[in-house]
Amino acid sequence: MQSRLLNNYYIIAFISTVMLLLLALLQSVQAQTITEEELLSLESPIAPAHSYWLEELTFIEIRDLIASGTSTVIIPTGGIEENGPYLAIGKHNLILEATCPAIAQKLGNALCAPIVKFVPEGNIDPPSGAMKFPGTISLSDDTYEALLVDIASSLRQAGFKDIILIGDSGGNQRGMEKVAIALNETWSDLTTSVHFVPEFYNPGWTKTELFSEQELGLTQTKSDGYHDDIWVTAMMTVTDPEQVRYQQRAEAGLDSINGISISPIAETVELGRKMIEFRAKYTAQAIQNRIEVLN
Repeated sequence: MQSRLLNNYYIIAFISTVMLLLLALLQSVQAQTITEEELLSLESPIAPAHSYWLEELTFIEIRDLIASGTSTVIIPTGGIEENGPYLAIGKHNLILEATCPAIAQKLGNALCAPIVKFVPEGNIDPPSGAMKFPGTISLSDDTYEALLVDIASSLRQAGFKDIILIGDSGGNQRGMEKVAIALNETWSDLTTSVHFVPEFYNPGWTKTELFSEQELGLTQTKSDGYHDDIWVTAMMTVTDPEQVRYQQRAEAGLDSINGISISPIAETVELGRKMIEFRAKYTAQAIQNRIEVLN
């Protein structure tokens, strides 16, 4: 009997100890819990990082940037489509990876939202346009426009005052224009404005080509017949030369496009940087002009 009582005592003591430990742990967790209101007003415990990409920043860094005057955000739209035998199908997105931060830097008070990588590329079934080629991903016009509306609305909620829409492909333009018109009518309080900036694409591409011919001495002497050219190729290499299959092309003796050599690749990358610098400056000026007119 005495042994049984002793065992019961040890069991009760063990359970009591465990309960006390659990209670202490619970109190510790409760003591560390931060309310939503406290979190929203939390001072950053570390030095802020720097990036022009919204997705690479913490909410505190974004909050503080907006409070200190970063009032503009760019929504870049790219695409996934066929681009000939050498270029990766994410061509437009790769160009935007290099171009959007350059534009934001020139504006001085802007960030880049994540690239909208899926856009209208043609009818899916039966396929039309780029959808005839494997790997292409298309959105319907309604889906594309709804996506832009939700993204822009989210950025307005965050506190941005000027929302910029740019697209690196011709099929992106009409939807962005429709969304900008619709949202500006809906947001009649004028606390936030949406600016569709077609100049990034047209005449941005043509202006960049003329700059490359007149200032960089690039003149295509023939057409290889692909959805590809020296301007596209060079700007893509700034983000990643692998995506233009440089090494494989060099090994096969195909390291040129439309009569212009892309070797050595370091020189092509430098050409791409100069093109992006020109295009970013041209686009930033167009954005500033539109903001001044609408505001």
